[in-house]
Amino acid sequence: MKLVCISDTHNKHKYMPEIPDGDVLIFAGDMSMTGKKNDIKVFNDFLGTLPHKHKLVIAGNHDWYCYKKESSTDGYYYNKENAQNLLTNCTYLQDDSVTINGIKFYGSPWQPEFCNWAFNVERGSKIKEKWDLIPIDTDVLITHGPPHNILDEVPRGELVGCEDLLDKVCAVRPKVHVFGHIHCAYGVKVFNETVFINASTCNEMYQPVNKPIVWGV
Repeated sequence: MKLVCISDTHNKHKYMPEIPDGDVLIFAGDMSMTGKKNDIKVFNDFLGTLPHKHKLVIAGNHDWYCYKKESSTDGYYYNKENAQNLLTNCTYLQDDSVTINGIKFYGSPWQPEFCNWAFNVERGSKIKEKWDLIPIDTDVLITHGPPHNILDEVPRGELVGCEDLLDKVCAVRPKVHVFGHIHCAYGVKVFNETVFINASTCNEMYQPVNKPIVWGV
C-alpha cells in the first residue's frame, strides 16, 4: 500500500509541490490558518481534485471550525460534526479508526497545550486520556503533533513533542506514524520498528515548499 503524506498546508495547498498518486492520501492537520468555515470548504474542494482512492484527514490546532460549535458564545468545544459535514471528499478522523485493505488507520488531532489553540490539551493525565484511546492494533497512526524527541525540535533547540504520546507509540508500535505541526522538523525517522513521518508542507515561514512524503506499508 502506497501512502502519500502531507500536512500543514495552511490555505496554500494550491502552491505546494506536486502530489503523487497513491493508494491512501494522509493529511495530518492544519488545512487552514484561522479555521474559517470557507477555508475548510476550499480545502475539501481541493481534495476532490486529487486522484487517490482513499483520503484520510485529521484537523490541527489552526482548524478552529473543526473544533468550535457555531452557536457557542462561551468558548470552544469538541465538535466532530462540523468537520464531517464539510469534508465530504475524504474520511475525517477525530479519535476514529478506519481499516483499508487490512491496514488499520487511527487519527487524532490533539496536541499539548500551547497558546490556547484548537485541540490543545494540558500535558500529563489529560492528554494521556486522548492517547489511551489509540487501539493497540493500529498499523498507521495519524496525529497532528509529534511524540517527544522525534522530529519535534524547534529553532531554539527545544524538543516540544508529547512525552505521553511517545509512551503510547512505543507500546502500540505502529508500522507508520504520520504527523506535522512542527514545520522545521520535516522528514523521516525510524525508531523502535516504527517509521515516523513529519509531513509538514509549509516551512517555518509558511511557504509550501516541502514535498509530499511517500511510504509503503
